[in-house]
Amino acid sequence: MSEDEKNDFEPELEKDGSVSDEEKDHSTSDAEQDKPSAGTATVPDEGLVIAASELPDLIPVIPIRPRPAFPNLFIPITITGKGRINALKRALNTPHRALGLILARNPEAEDSVDNFCRVGVGGTVVKIIQVDEDTANFLFNCQERFSVRNIVLTRGIFFAQVEYHPAPELPPSRELKAYSMAIIAALKELVQINPLYSEEIKTFLTRSSMGDPGKLADFAANLTTVEGAELQQLLETFDVRKRVDRVLVLLKKELDISRLQSKIAKQIEEKMSQQQREFFLREQLKGIKKELGLEKEGKDSDVEKFAERLKKLTLNEEAEKAAREELEKLSLMESSSAEYIVSRNYLDWLTCLPWGKYSKDSYHLERAHKILNRDHYGLDDVKERILEFIAVGKMKGDISGSILCLVGPPGVGKTSVGRSIASALNRSFYRFSLGGMRDEAEIKGHRRTYIGALPGRFIQAIKVAGTSNPVIMLDEIDKIGASYQGDPASALLEVLDPEQNSSFRDHYLDVPFDLSHVLFIATANQLDTIPAPLLDRMEVIRLAGYILEEKVEIAKRYLVPKNLTAHGLKRGQVSLKPDTLTAIINDYAREAGVRGLENRIKKIMRRAAMKIAKGEATKVVPQRKDLQEYLGKPEFVEDEVFTGVLGVATGLAWTSLGGATLQIEATSTPSKTKGFKQTGQLGSVMVESSEIAYNYVNTHLKENGVKEDYFDTHFIHLHVPAGATPKDGPSAGVTMATALISLIRGIPVREKLGMTGELTLTGKVFPIGGLKEKTIAARRVGLKTLIFPEGNRKDFEELPDYLKEGLEVHFAKEYEDVRRIAFSENTGGESGDTSSAS
Repeated sequence: MSEDEKNDFEPELEKDGSVSDEEKDHSTSDAEQDKPSAGTATVPDEGLVIAASELPDLIPVIPIRPRPAFPNLFIPITITGKGRINALKRALNTPHRALGLILARNPEAEDSVDNFCRVGVGGTVVKIIQVDEDTANFLFNCQERFSVRNIVLTRGIFFAQVEYHPAPELPPSRELKAYSMAIIAALKELVQINPLYSEEIKTFLTRSSMGDPGKLADFAANLTTVEGAELQQLLETFDVRKRVDRVLVLLKKELDISRLQSKIAKQIEEKMSQQQREFFLREQLKGIKKELGLEKEGKDSDVEKFAERLKKLTLNEEAEKAAREELEKLSLMESSSAEYIVSRNYLDWLTCLPWGKYSKDSYHLERAHKILNRDHYGLDDVKERILEFIAVGKMKGDISGSILCLVGPPGVGKTSVGRSIASALNRSFYRFSLGGMRDEAEIKGHRRTYIGALPGRFIQAIKVAGTSNPVIMLDEIDKIGASYQGDPASALLEVLDPEQNSSFRDHYLDVPFDLSHVLFIATANQLDTIPAPLLDRMEVIRLAGYILEEKVEIAKRYLVPKNLTAHGLKRGQVSLKPDTLTAIINDYAREAGVRGLENRIKKIMRRAAMKIAKGEATKVVPQRKDLQEYLGKPEFVEDEVFTGVLGVATGLAWTSLGGATLQIEATSTPSKTKGFKQTGQLGSVMVESSEIAYNYVNTHLKENGVKEDYFDTHFIHLHVPAGATPKDGPSAGVTMATALISLIRGIPVREKLGMTGELTLTGKVFPIGGLKEKTIAARRVGLKTLIFPEGNRKDFEELPDYLKEGLEVHFAKEYEDVRRIAFSENTGGESGDTSSAS
């Protein structure tokens, strides 16, 4: 380096030895980090010139990251950046070759005066290994600690005014020797756990005194892997005893970490060794089996397995051809290819299906009748329809092409009836829900080209059932949806059409499969939401629900014993008497089904189990007065049927939960202009019915003995209570007309009378639906006289005798028939049949 270049690195000093203010510059662009190699102590080669022991007070300094250097060590240093390389050159151009290393406070921040710690290490550059414009590698002899008095930046180089803290010479003592021996013992233990440190420790001990604990402490600290900030605190500890104490703590932490690391490594090694051992044993076992002919390679084994399955199946011609072609393709593929997995899964599905396997049907009517009576109480009309269905199958020798649809409120036993049918026919049973299904692929499967493709739910059902003629229940068919992914209801048309399902083609299999022998049983709460083409393919069987007496019997025979077992209770520990069950049904579980009733019984069982478990009782027999303790306040109050009130008539309605009664009220207000208003959240059809009733009554005022201008001088208000509940349907027409006539004539409607029927403008009474549910609702509230349309006579006659018992029923063709019954005490036989209680 030329003399001029040397002068470029010499700072202009003031008389007091500090750098002049004019040349101070606190900006820097060196952002890269300089890293001393932690834990590396090196002895310089022979012949290297070691710097003088006397170091100057003003030296160039370099920031290091992420940990500080310690005295009495030789460490290799790598630096980057023009400013740091210039600082190195400045040190090389001095006789003592002195340089300072100071830890940066923030490793992420750029070099600045404020980013230097206040204690560092001074030493000499021993050897330059490599230097170029951007990088320099050199060997550095760390000699003494120093405290920074002042740092300035001149021409891109940091200079520090420092004060050195040489290690004091301590007189030999037992305490110092004990400290030294403690550090050496810790280092030996560390070497046993981590042999990587052994060479460095040997080198240090050959050139250092065993009786100098300060040097030992610095060396030991340099070996640890603790954070730079903690090491900096140790570097700033000038008192030897305090420094040794801190180093012993650090070594203890390092030993704990090394032990944990060694333990983890040992566990991993043992696990890997076990896995390798198992792998070699499996490979040897495969080789032995292969030599003995007991096992073949994966691909050969798959091909042979599928070929054996095909021999046992009776596939149709197209499916047989597709399976053979796919099997041949599989034998030519590499087992590691993605296409191999797709082909293998396809053949697996194709050969797992029960092609040509049928369970033998049982058409024994007595056995079927016993099974239906065993599983269900009541529902005699439903059981009769099912037995007729089985009888037809017995005569034909087959029940293929039949699709039943069980319609009724929740909890009436639709799913369990389907299971009983399967048991009576000796067929396997599979149920899946269509509720909320929006993807057509759920019905017909996915194409094989898609990742994770699967057959549709029907093919999956056939596979699980294990026969080609199971009973498949399609639950909640009225709640099937549609989306941009397709219309599942339309896809069901092919499945449920007897003319098409004999060659049902799933998108995944892409070969025809015969579903014509499957008995499909669908369930629904209502028929309105089922598409007409789909409904046309099904035979509808209605389950109207249970009356009070039936619910009591069902609870005694099925629900109470079942829940005693489910709650770990023995027979006799909890007893529910008929009057208690009646109260539960009337006050807490009035729905058409028995699901709500079962939930209340479960709640009683839980409370009873807690009492018995606590030892408060050995037997629990809840009485009617105790029900609030077990079930809380009653959820229902007695249905109030208004009698003797002008302008009020009781109608019968159908809901998805069963039958219900409606109190229809009419009032009038004198007015100069006519007017008619309806309230009660009525639907459009019900509003039309009210307007028809209003107009009919308006045109027949004279026959009712009322002035013909009555409606011209009165504002009429018609209300249906329970305004928060939406209501709709045409069957309230006769009830509305009756309420209006009661209002204008000033005569109350006959007591305990209920009616239903659609009214026309000419006074005709048209038939309605849900007659059984409406009859059950009438019995529940204590109505004794009922008026039905003449068109429903046949439906009423088909009802069980226990529903008709004790009811006086009339059938009306015209509204005049209704009026005579509603406002006359003596109407026996005038307009219809009468059923009286036995």
